[in-house]
Amino acid sequence: MSQTLFLGLDGATFHLLDDLIRDRPGQGTVMPFLKSFMERGFRAPLRSTPHPLTPPAWTTLVTGRNPGEHGIYDFMRADDRQTEVFFTLYDFRDIRCETLWSIAGRQSRKVVSLNFPIMAPPPKINGSLIPGFTPWRHLRRNMTPKALYERLQAIPGFHPKELAWDFERENEVGNDMDEAYLADWVRYHLPREKLWFEVARKLLVEDRPDLLAVLFDGVDKIQHQAWYYLDPGLQPDCPSPLHQQLRELCLSYFRNLDSYLEQLVALAGPEARVFMASDHGFRGSATIVRINRYLADLGHLVYQTLDGTAAAQRREASPFAYLNWQKTVAYCPTPSSNGIIIRVARAPGEPGIAPGDYFAFRERLMGQLYELIDPATGQPAIRDILVREDAFPGQATATAPDLTLVLADYGFVSIRNVSPPVGQRPRPVGTHHPDGVFLAAGPGIRAGATGALFPIADVAATLLHSLNLPIPEDFDGKVASASFDGGWLQRHPVRQGPPTLPVNRGERPSEAMPDSEKEKILAQLAMLGYLEE
Repeated sequence: MSQTLFLGLDGATFHLLDDLIRDRPGQGTVMPFLKSFMERGFRAPLRSTPHPLTPPAWTTLVTGRNPGEHGIYDFMRADDRQTEVFFTLYDFRDIRCETLWSIAGRQSRKVVSLNFPIMAPPPKINGSLIPGFTPWRHLRRNMTPKALYERLQAIPGFHPKELAWDFERENEVGNDMDEAYLADWVRYHLPREKLWFEVARKLLVEDRPDLLAVLFDGVDKIQHQAWYYLDPGLQPDCPSPLHQQLRELCLSYFRNLDSYLEQLVALAGPEARVFMASDHGFRGSATIVRINRYLADLGHLVYQTLDGTAAAQRREASPFAYLNWQKTVAYCPTPSSNGIIIRVARAPGEPGIAPGDYFAFRERLMGQLYELIDPATGQPAIRDILVREDAFPGQATATAPDLTLVLADYGFVSIRNVSPPVGQRPRPVGTHHPDGVFLAAGPGIRAGATGALFPIADVAATLLHSLNLPIPEDFDGKVASASFDGGWLQRHPVRQGPPTLPVNRGERPSEAMPDSEKEKILAQLAMLGYLEE
């Protein structure tokens, strides 16, 4: 059985990749290996989850199940206690479905999983797992097996501060960073991505797993902050020297990434099947939709009156809206969610609308949301509104936002209490787009072929099929058969197997990290634009 290699490219989009692989007169190609990989393999656009956000999308990719089944919708979840709402970060214990790592591992396939989000505290697998999205001080106890950390220390220059999120370092910059700070931000990701490559190379060579999956997340982070310098459609005719320097820094990241991809594919060998995918795509967003301000104008949301105390000032500066929970009936918890939660009273006299009024209120609210106009275009600011039972069917439907907004430019909403409800940014910023990328090459893969759009849940099924394993009957995803050539599929027909194993829910063992570290994660999310300070 040949090896399967999965290379995750967080936020990768053909909109940029096709520009990065083209030949530039006198300059060559930024990503020559990726260019050759596409030419000798298969490519297709990949449709993300209904809300194309990192946690639900990657969780769908590694479970083969949609958010309505696995239950991850955002970076954090809200706990509504009627008179107060508390927020806590999602972690692995919140995932309601078995992961690809477990499915393959319990069928005698050795697995290595590196840098995927919502994987801490880590489950035991047949192989090695290092979660992403973890503070460096807690990385050692959040990887499995326990002896793995000591093995990594053999890598020259290894330090968890480079491998994991160094929040003190990253929080020196923010959404309004000037170009000098932005340059430092891009430079920071060069050694970090290199170390993830070194870890992947070490485990690939020493362990020879049946499946090695590594996520390179710098793609997403750099595009969020430096989209203006990357998007080929936004480049000025006469760029300033500093603009040119910043663009070159961004391109240097992609040159390095191209080298890492090439080396990992070479180490896997010619008999390996290699797959690459992103959790979502990217585009520019110029419009600001201040959704909570609009809900307040409609009378559905009431802001808390500040009393001037230090405690009130700290609360106002938090990344969440400072709301009067006795009077608020609909609100957006975070910009990353693009979701609206409708509060339903649990008993007469408690906050929220009456249970019998829910559907009528929701329908009226949707009509009001569609009436929100962008003055710059004269068109609706919201292109679509997803209701939870349609967008997120499954065992976790009740924990989804009641409404999920798709903005006209696919951007994230703002929850700041600023008027007017719709405004314009000075220049576009990078934001998520529903269409990401899927690439494949190796034995049995169609060469030089382009496929039609298919859903992200299909990736897990495709990887299992590459490992010669049956596809669980309760998967939402199917094998991306178009990526394999016909002869190979005849020799290796898709097989359906028993359903996935149930997972333990409700178990909340000792916290993997203290609240102080969680606050740093929240600050980092704010810096990337998923939350607002």
